[in-house]
Amino acid sequence: MTIGRRTLGKGLAAAGGLAIPGLIGGEAQAQRAQDTLRLVFRDAVPNIDPYFNSQRTGLILGHQAWDGLVHRDPETFRVVPAMATEWNWVNPLLLEFTLRQGVKFHDGSPFTAKDAVYTLNTVSNPETRVATPSNYAWIERAEADGDFKLRIHLKRPTPAALDYLALVTPIWPQAYRERVGVEGYSRAPMGAGPYKITKFDVATGVEYERFDDYYEGGPKGKPAIRRITVRFVTDAATELTELLAQRVDWIWNMNPDQVPNVNRIPFLQTLRQESMRIGYLSLDAAGRSGDTPMKNLKVRQAVWHAIDRQTIAERLVTGGSRVPVAPCYPSQFGCNADAAVQYDYNPEKAKQLLAEAGFPNGFDIELTSYVQPRQWSEAVQSYLQAVGIRARLNLLQVAAQIQRAWRGELAMSMGSWGSYSINDVSAILPNFFGDTNDDYARDPELQRLLVEGGSSADEAVRNAAYSAAIKRITEQAYWVPLHTYVNTYAFARQLDFKAFPDELPRFYLAKWK
Repeated sequence: MTIGRRTLGKGLAAAGGLAIPGLIGGEAQAQRAQDTLRLVFRDAVPNIDPYFNSQRTGLILGHQAWDGLVHRDPETFRVVPAMATEWNWVNPLLLEFTLRQGVKFHDGSPFTAKDAVYTLNTVSNPETRVATPSNYAWIERAEADGDFKLRIHLKRPTPAALDYLALVTPIWPQAYRERVGVEGYSRAPMGAGPYKITKFDVATGVEYERFDDYYEGGPKGKPAIRRITVRFVTDAATELTELLAQRVDWIWNMNPDQVPNVNRIPFLQTLRQESMRIGYLSLDAAGRSGDTPMKNLKVRQAVWHAIDRQTIAERLVTGGSRVPVAPCYPSQFGCNADAAVQYDYNPEKAKQLLAEAGFPNGFDIELTSYVQPRQWSEAVQSYLQAVGIRARLNLLQVAAQIQRAWRGELAMSMGSWGSYSINDVSAILPNFFGDTNDDYARDPELQRLLVEGGSSADEAVRNAAYSAAIKRITEQAYWVPLHTYVNTYAFARQLDFKAFPDELPRFYLAKWK
């Protein structure tokens, strides 16, 4: 959910000329002396419990404060021990764990198998209504064998199970959550990660403090920086102004056009890194939003032909952005580009298809988007209008668009999906085509193929099913993959920060130089 704006030229022009007070960094130095890292994000998280939001910001905030049974090394993508020390596939439907002893939650209570059983059985229960049910739909049940042995029974073979456990399955403290209740836990959450949350306000931000009792051998290590403060702001102009004024130390996904100007500022630096996130355009083929023209296949095919995706990637996103051929990130298992039906940029073909569909003069339609910089959304709008699809662009906050999407109100919508950084198409295709809140295709044959691909440990079977699914998605022009995202980070030069391709900033690894 990458954001940024192109309205910052004046402020950065001054910055480029070094017309900024306090270049010595007085306030920044003071914060460093207080051992506090100050961050801002542009999308407020309505619920900081990672299970109840699907925003990238929520995933990032959660990874600082919660741990799971296992952890994925950001350099190698290997799954390594965390709250569990060992695991074993007894058979394709049974996974056993030996849990780590001596792990404490942030209130000092000990972690046992009961906490893991409580967490897994709760989040895999459809009645819990987690934000992304497909992340846990493979879990049949969990059971304890004493305090430090755990068994997870699977509904179906799930080769990516350990990745899901590593990236999107943090462990709740059962006793605390049951005592304070679901709402109480969302207001004052607690995990077993390297930082503990000391304050959360849905409107303003989050405060963390280093958890000095983080367990020995924990894969994230003990943080070098004692405190983190996170503020939520509404726009990129405010975000960049705060960075230039040295009231924050780190931002991300500013407009890439501003990188050269920011790099000229002595106390700041930038970094760019392609991520597993892809931008998309979802089309309401199922008619959830009403009797929309998007129900017509030729109209959807016209949309594909109307948009010059390569130009958007190269000239707007920049930084090495690519156009995915298939509706998934190219490195993900099962993302077979050869199976995809390809559509070239061909405005005349788009106009022809619209005429054949009964819309020779085009039509009016709402296009919703939370994507920033807004020029990316405006570019799509312009390409559509050039062939006669008069899209009324309605820019929304992330949470607002998600709510409307889930209510089935969006005829055309732009967004982005990072697959929770899971390198398997089971983390993207079922979310958009598996009879979920985000499914605007509602195609039973496609749903059957995705179940087939997600129900086997045989790579050949999985590949065949997912390839057939990709062919059907692209044949039916349900969902347009626009481009990969390239994250742009800007931060204080005195901060030692490293970016990773899985789009998970790890502030517990950051330190002051």
